[in-house]
Amino acid sequence: MGRLVAIERTMTDRPVVFVTGSTSGIGRATALLFAERGYAVAVNSSRSVSEGETLAASLPDAIYVPGAIGGDADTDAMVSQVLARWGRLDVLVNNAGFTHVIPHQDLEAATVDIFREIYDVNVFGTWKLSVSAMPALRATAGNIVNVSSIAGLRPTGSSIPYASSKAALNHLTVLMAKVTGPEVRVNAVCPGLIDTTWTQDWDVIRQFVSAVAPLRRSGQPEDVAALIFALATTPYITGQCVATDGGLTLTQ
Repeated sequence: MGRLVAIERTMTDRPVVFVTGSTSGIGRATALLFAERGYAVAVNSSRSVSEGETLAASLPDAIYVPGAIGGDADTDAMVSQVLARWGRLDVLVNNAGFTHVIPHQDLEAATVDIFREIYDVNVFGTWKLSVSAMPALRATAGNIVNVSSIAGLRPTGSSIPYASSKAALNHLTVLMAKVTGPEVRVNAVCPGLIDTTWTQDWDVIRQFVSAVAPLRRSGQPEDVAALIFALATTPYITGQCVATDGGLTLTQ
């Protein structure tokens, strides 16, 4: 109750979004779009501190909250930094993710340690931060948007551990949505191939997508950011995992 009282006492009119992993790619595009639409933005990264500080300084009303969400991360402290600045949190975008690129047929390479490393960020860290943010989100009737992948919907993706972690994240999204309504909505976006520094060398896959997907191109970070913003601001949708893949899953 003490935390909620503090939120109410310092509440501002401007809505606030916290975007994890937001110094590049989808996360950066999402932070920029929310800022453009009048949100205060909490920027985050685990390693690229200077990029995070620079991005936050370039936005009208933003702070940089450093730190990884996996491992022993103090997610309560991360949320507290946001509340200390603005007194509220309206949207949590769980964008931070991790993978190892391993051919699916190479079963021996997908070790249990690699599973643990990927799940630690993509599932456990996302869960932990979401729980930390829940009191603040309940106070504002806010929402969560998880950044998943079509690898969680179809037998594809950079590795089996990664794909299975995104399938777990999709189900986590549905389960959380069921129990956090009506105060908090929870949805997920499931991107296909998006042109980022992560995928810049995936030319063979990019050619395949451009030839097969109905929209005949790979996606841009801004394409995903637009869907994230739409889910965050559409009041009558929850528990949905929406593909943004140019129609690629229609062909698989």
